[in-house]
Amino acid sequence: MDATTAWSLALTGLTLLVALGLAYRPVGDYIARIYTGDRDLAVERVIYRAIGVDPRGAQTWQAYLRSVLLFSAVGVVFVYALMRLQPLLPFALGLEAPGEALSFNTAVSFVTNTNWQSYSGETTLGYTVQFAALTVQNFVSAAVGIAVAVALVRGFAYRRSGVIGNFWVDLVRGTVRLLAPFAIVAAVVLLAGGVIQNLNGFTDATTLAGAAQSIPGGPVASQEAIKLLGTNGGGFFNVNSAHPFENPAPWTNLFEIFLMLVIPFSLPRAFGRIVGDDRQGYTILGVMAAIFVASTALLTWAETAGAGTAPQLAGGAMEGKEVRFGIFGSTLFGSTSTLTSTGAVNSMHDSYTALGGMMPMINMMLGEVAPGGVGSGLYGMLILAVIAVFVGGLLIGRTPEYLGKKIGPREIKLASLYILVTPTLVLAGTALSFALPGIRDDVETTSIWNPGVHGLSEVLYAFTSAANNNGSAFAGLTANTPWFNTALAVAMLLGRFLPIVFVLALAGSLAAQDAVPATAGTLPTHRPQFAGLLAGVAVIVTALTYFPVLTLGPLAEGLV
Repeated sequence: MDATTAWSLALTGLTLLVALGLAYRPVGDYIARIYTGDRDLAVERVIYRAIGVDPRGAQTWQAYLRSVLLFSAVGVVFVYALMRLQPLLPFALGLEAPGEALSFNTAVSFVTNTNWQSYSGETTLGYTVQFAALTVQNFVSAAVGIAVAVALVRGFAYRRSGVIGNFWVDLVRGTVRLLAPFAIVAAVVLLAGGVIQNLNGFTDATTLAGAAQSIPGGPVASQEAIKLLGTNGGGFFNVNSAHPFENPAPWTNLFEIFLMLVIPFSLPRAFGRIVGDDRQGYTILGVMAAIFVASTALLTWAETAGAGTAPQLAGGAMEGKEVRFGIFGSTLFGSTSTLTSTGAVNSMHDSYTALGGMMPMINMMLGEVAPGGVGSGLYGMLILAVIAVFVGGLLIGRTPEYLGKKIGPREIKLASLYILVTPTLVLAGTALSFALPGIRDDVETTSIWNPGVHGLSEVLYAFTSAANNNGSAFAGLTANTPWFNTALAVAMLLGRFLPIVFVLALAGSLAAQDAVPATAGTLPTHRPQFAGLLAGVAVIVTALTYFPVLTLGPLAEGLV
């Protein structure tokens, strides 16, 4: 790496760090005010009357959960119906309705904030489906994640309470006050940077070589903004943020990375404000940041140190990467998208080196907690904090406590079940894809074209992405088949809502407790020692769970 490249990397990283640092307090404080204030905006009161909700009526965790599941089920039906009725809708662009399995997979994908795409966006979906179905879900699925996180934070903050808030209020406030205004500003910035926004359909053009070309248009900037801000990730175009209409220049690339990180990295501040101890937020932030920096550094090293004549001549492994972004612009984006459950890509992860391709997988296997998706990253890290407190309590020989709440058998069971959900889905889905002869061997229907360990890596990546609600993929796997459309949809559904069940049950259990006064034997959870314990728990849990399958896939490929 020459001096010019090193300075460029340092300047990019410093710019991102300064931007996130400047946003941390104001954005975090604003989020805390959104979910703790008593006043409703006029537009919110109109919405509450329209849906018949009493904004002052708090819910038990069971009622909160029923609301989440009901709202999400309606969303799946709505998106599925729009996709199947596409030829009858305006701005359909003459495109046919996607098949039943693909429509179901896509509906589940966007409602669960996964945004997995087994199709090419510009040639499959018209504008009405893009903005009335997919863009709407980009807003509300993100708002659901934040609402669940806030409900868990209330569980720590409330004392002897049978309620954890009102889902409908949290949903509306998160959409109206946070996501919508931020997305409008982001869309304007992206428009200024060259991202397109039109209803032009397909423009026929003739190239300099005399060949015919059809150039797609569309309302891209508006979808791109919330796709990143809400850590959704679904691209308007097939190549996602590698397309110049979605991500034209290096500075827009850095801005899109900032959009993915700004809310997840600000939520620890909101957490600290709501529980009344800013130090707790700084501890969570420190662990998230440390894992993020370590992951990005390892991925960048793997891609710049790629073995072989071509990578050495190019200064690194440039296959599958855009020249306008370079290696660091690609690896920083890739780490961000897989550590935040966004799933957007500006380079092809399948073209990374074997060890480089392993890093996005590990990011997702960690549970996407550094900083994670909007809401899901914070509640995932708080679950790990409960596990860490339990481990710490065992070490000092007393009942574990976190933020004044005892972590008893019920709490640790719920946290453990949360931890076990996604590995079960990932490993079972991967195993079945290779164990079922009709899936593995039928040359007419198989999606697994790459032989050997890389084929295993592609399938493992797909189920890791689906179960963790990420949405990125190794491009060598053709997932638009009956098996993968169905199996990945099931993984997305269970990977989203089973953890939410355990999070809300934990929130209810904690909210019902009274505060336990701190004593000399209480484990401090705001000091560097606890931050180290928390980071260690996150890494060790992942390593013990996934190391065997990683040795069969990317590790075996990288060490050959």
